[in-house]
Amino acid sequence: MLPLSDGVRRAFAPMRVAALCLIAAACAPPPERLAAGVAAADPAARVPSSSYRSVLTGYASRRPVEPAPWREQNERVAPQKKQ
Repeated sequence: MLPLSDGVRRAFAPMRVAALCLIAAACAPPPERLAAGVAAADPAARVPSSSYRSVLTGYASRRPVEPAPWREQNERVAPQKKQ
């Protein structure tokens, strides 16, 4: 076998790690089957009901408008005077 320089050994180090990982993964047992429940092709399978909802529900126009008189707006949101 030919002697390898340190640079060549460092270059092949990631390949060695990858090869070891592949070998370890090949030796691992297969994953267990997950409980899937009812088959999707079963016509008797129970499914949740669906309902129609319009995509425009809750829509409010955000077009620019002329400013309202500021004094009236301030009086509407100002705290009420104590009597």
